[in-house]
This record gives sequence, structure tokens and C-alpha cells, in this order.
Amino acid sequence: MVAYLELVFRNQAGYLVVISVIDPRPDLTAGEVEAAMDTIMGQNIFTSPGGDLVAKVEARIVEREYVWYNVS
Repeated sequence: MVAYLELVFRNQAGYLVVISVIDPRPDLTAGEVEAAMDTIMGQNIFTSPGGDLVAKVEARIVEREYVWYNVS
């Protein structure tokens, strides 16, 4: 099982932008996540085709399970 932290923002054009971080710390707190999102927006670290990130929408942990098939 692989875990991802997904940070969801709204950009200047009004579209959603998702930044995914693989394998986040298991003891990550909501406060740490919010502070990271504030830093990303405040320092304009990332941009998108729709412009700068202007609003936090949500953050979530997503767990994915992969099944590999030998197809050769």
C-alpha cells in the first residue's frame, strides 16, 4: 500500500491544483499540513497553467494499492 498526501489548492483561474507527496510522515498533523500549504502559497513556490495558487481547498491522505501483472 502506498500513501500520498494530496494538497488541493485553487489557482487564479479558479481551477483546482493538486500537489501530491508520496509517503508522508505517519505522525503528520493538520497544523503542519496547513502551515506547509500557507508557505507554498505565501512564497509562491508553485504556479500552474491557470496562474498562482490563491486558496487552500483541502488536504487528504490517499492510500493506493497496486497489483502488477506480468504481461510480457
